[in-house]
Formats: sequence, C-alpha cells, structure tokens
Amino acid sequence: MRRCLRLAAVVSCMLSQIALGSMCACAADSLAKAVRLGIVGPETAATMPPRTLSAFRQRLAQLGWVEGQNLTVEWRWAGGHYDRLPALVSDVLERKVDVLVTWTTPAVIAAKNATRTVPIVAGGMGDPVRSGLVASLAQPGGNLTGMSLGFSEGVASKWLELLQEAVPQLSTFAVISNPGNPANRDYTRELETTAASRGLKLRVIEVREADAFDRAFAQAGRQAQAVVVIPDPLTVINRGRIAALAARHRLPAMYGLHPFLEAGGMMAYAPDMTVMYRRMADYVDKILRGAKPAELPIEQPTQYLLAVNLKAAKALGITIPESILLRADEVIR
Repeated sequence: MRRCLRLAAVVSCMLSQIALGSMCACAADSLAKAVRLGIVGPETAATMPPRTLSAFRQRLAQLGWVEGQNLTVEWRWAGGHYDRLPALVSDVLERKVDVLVTWTTPAVIAAKNATRTVPIVAGGMGDPVRSGLVASLAQPGGNLTGMSLGFSEGVASKWLELLQEAVPQLSTFAVISNPGNPANRDYTRELETTAASRGLKLRVIEVREADAFDRAFAQAGRQAQAVVVIPDPLTVINRGRIAALAARHRLPAMYGLHPFLEAGGMMAYAPDMTVMYRRMADYVDKILRGAKPAELPIEQPTQYLLAVNLKAAKALGITIPESILLRADEVIR
C-alpha cells in the first residue's frame, strides 16, 4: 500500500510539473508572439491628454507588451468628428487586430456595430447598459468590456452642487453639450432634474462643431451666471479655447475632466483618467493571455477627484469657499 501511495505521489508530481510547464510555455508563447492592437481615438493625437496615453503605454510595457518588439499598434484618430468613427474602426479591423481599443460612448458604439468577434476594450463610456452596449456591468456578454466613467451615478448632480456652492448667488446656469454623444443626453437629463430640485434655471446650449463655441459662450454670457461643460471629445480637443471663452465672458465653469484646469478652467470633478487608462491596459493584457471579454466585468471608478484653479477663480472675482478647498484633492494657486 505504501509503495502504491509513493508511486501515486510521484505520478501526481510529474503531472503537476508537466501542467506547470505547459502554462509557462503558453505564457511565454503569448509574449513571444507579436500581437496587433487597434486603437481608435475620437480626439487627435496632439489634443489627447498626454498623461492618459503614456499611462496606457507604460502599463502595457510593465505587463510585457512593448511596441516595436512583440506589439504592433494601429493608431487612428477621428479629430472630434463622430461621423468618421465607423470608417476608422473598419480600417483598423481590416488589419486583423487581436484587440480593438477605444473610448467614449460614440466610439464604443461604432466599434460594437463593426464587430461581434474581435475583443473590444473600451474606456470613458457613459452608462454601457443604458446605451445597450452590454447586458450588465458584472457580466457584459459578447465581445466588449472595459471601463465606464460612472457619470450616470449622480456625478452630474455633484457638478451642479459644487458649482452652486462656489457661486452662492447662482440662479441660472448653462450646460454646454454635444448632442452627438448619446451619453451627454443622460447627463443633461440628470442636470435638469437636479436644477429643478435646487430651484435653479437651466439653459442647454448645444455645440456640434468647434466653430460654435464662440456663439455658445456668448449666449451663455447673456443668459446665465455660470456653466457646466459636459466632457466630450469635442470639448476636450478645444479645452484651451473653452477655458479662454469662459474667462472672457466671466463665467465660472465646472468641468467633468481635469485637463480643463490645466488649460485654465476653474473647477473639475472627475475620476483620475490615468488610473482608468492603466486599467484598460490590464484588460488588454488579460485578453491577449486568453481571457474572454464576456467574462471580464466592466469597472466603474470608485474615487473621484476634486480640483480647483484659484488663479482662474480670482480672475473671475470668485472666492472659492473654504468648505470646497478643504475637500479638494488638488488646488492650483
């Protein structure tokens, strides 16, 4: 009996070593094999917040995927024009990419409409369930997974709450929104509901192209005392122009992404996008190593950062309350 047990133990150990060796060989093969990544950006390479893409690339390299060695990347940029997205996605898919990466709801919709087989890692989505992109966050199903901004979970209301706290005399505010982005309609509806509960009037000003920002801010200057700029590739591309227009028309502004403050904006409340893009790289790595998108839950940010630009506020004659400064994660002085 003891001899049989010893023999069984030896056989079990040999099988374990064989299995471990196979797993290691598969991991080594996956890294040795050159893979192709397709990336479709709704902005432009020049106007994309640089820390986000560098975080994505650095994380991929940490995980063993290095451009020019075992990784080839097909880059495409829509320049803020949503009508270009379907053609760009199709062009990338023709290159036989192993994973397709994109961000924002319009770009993710274009990717999802183009393929049901190529894995898609998405970022910066609004509510992917409400937009019909996935069955659920926990079990997305299909070929799409990634990161949602989670803005549908009361964040738009938080923008207005903070803006009203910074501008106590606020009675009417304007919302600058690109209606071409389905997610923006959700944010606008939430702002309308919150405004009504707070006794505020809201003016929705739609902007579909860059040339319309001058008119939009002139209108906001006549009709409102402050603005909420809903994050969108079009607004991100033109963030410097938007911050300058807000200053020109003396409009305190709340932004949904932090790069607007670096461009001279007054206040932002948003998730840390560098964290999001690092997590997107983690998802790419998991899929390249054999994971199925359908089984990878879509993540939402668990922490939002409040940032305040005191220089911008001072130029507008706004004194940011101590209650906001004490909560701020970053203060630009």
